[in-house]
Amino acid sequence: MDELPEQLLWEILVRINKTVDRNSTSLACKLFHKVDNEQRRSLRVGCGLHPANEALTSLCKRFSNLVKVEITYSGWMSKLGKQLDDEGLGILSNLCPSLADVTLSHCAFITDAGLSHMASCSKLSALKLNFTPRITGCGILSLVVGCKNLTVLHLIRCLNVSSVEWLEYLGKLGKLEDLSIKNCRAIGEGDLIKLGPTWRKIKRLQFEVDVNYRYMKVYDQLAVDRWQKQLVPCENMQELSLVNCIISPGRGLACLLGKCKNLEKIHLDMCVGVRDCDIIRLAQKSRNLRSISLQGPSDFSLPLLLNNPLRLTDESLKAVAQNCLMLESIRISFTDGEFPSFSSFTLNGILAVIQSCPIRKLSLDHVYYFNDAGMEALCSAKYLETLELVRCQEITDEGLQLVAQFPQLSVLRLGKCLGVTDDGFKPLAGSYKLESLTVEDCPQISERGVQGAARSVSFKQDLSWLY
Repeated sequence: MDELPEQLLWEILVRINKTVDRNSTSLACKLFHKVDNEQRRSLRVGCGLHPANEALTSLCKRFSNLVKVEITYSGWMSKLGKQLDDEGLGILSNLCPSLADVTLSHCAFITDAGLSHMASCSKLSALKLNFTPRITGCGILSLVVGCKNLTVLHLIRCLNVSSVEWLEYLGKLGKLEDLSIKNCRAIGEGDLIKLGPTWRKIKRLQFEVDVNYRYMKVYDQLAVDRWQKQLVPCENMQELSLVNCIISPGRGLACLLGKCKNLEKIHLDMCVGVRDCDIIRLAQKSRNLRSISLQGPSDFSLPLLLNNPLRLTDESLKAVAQNCLMLESIRISFTDGEFPSFSSFTLNGILAVIQSCPIRKLSLDHVYYFNDAGMEALCSAKYLETLELVRCQEITDEGLQLVAQFPQLSVLRLGKCLGVTDDGFKPLAGSYKLESLTVEDCPQISERGVQGAARSVSFKQDLSWLY
């Protein structure tokens, strides 16, 4: 091996992707060790990094070409040693000039001062912070001012990020493409207007409000006017995910729906105030939509819904069926707190989408009205490959037996379905039509009853949810 040309050895080792394999390979000989040091582009460290700053210094000197670094202290306890601190981020920024992607997760001792060290990383394009309680908006501002090539920013449970000047600065830079803000209590839907011209660049937006800290944000007339007057051009948006948000007519995030002509994936989870007209405008504009996920809110105590009982109906699904002819995945879910009468979609609405679009994946959770008639209709779904049914209590053995007639189905997942028994799997026994079958927490189905119903079978049963 020592006689191999270094370029050839480089090409061989670069094809080894798993970290454990690369570690083993680097121990084979000095030449392998040298090439691995030069090739290594990513590093993931955490609780095993002890003493933290000294160990990180050693790693950064060994792997001088690091591009991606993830530091995670999930599950950390004081007996595991001191966490990486601000000095550690200074070491990282000084010794890794090619650093472009940094993730900090559960780093309790890193403050704004640490982030200011990262501001010197001119090539940094992606920053992801997950539960970094000592970092504030000032720290993020100092970083985005220094790192002008930032295109990806994820903030998850950053509870002390209250000021949003950094958001306005990113808006002026106009380079951000991927923004994720989840459970950052002081950042509201209305603050996103500060992105300004950057809306034109954003391809992926995830915004989630802490459900335990949700509040009715007061929109003053100035804020409303800014949303309405600013066109919010988001023609490059490809993925939009909104969770626990307030969607009010002409305000905030409602202005986005219906303006994303290149949208491919949308996820609306527990968003209060979404109306049929919002989904209809979305469907008419987003002709390239490939995936849609809708989960209905159950908090009907909100004043918005008490005065205006808004909920989606079949008109929304029919608009999707008529306009989104590339749709491949649809998920409809209702929460545990929701009574069947609140479900404003009907079987006809779902079937309209199935019959008009090349649906490959269908997921239904707590959809009481989906019954054996719906299963019979799926026999003509020639593209359907994956079916997930959770808490769909109107489906019986008769409906489940029809799975054997589904043209392309290869993956079936059942969860917490009360109406099906072992008899429902008899037509599938030994046929190996299904590649994968997963059955979880269905009280009338036994492990023996599902054996041989698919090439791969997973069975779990925990009936605590019944009590």
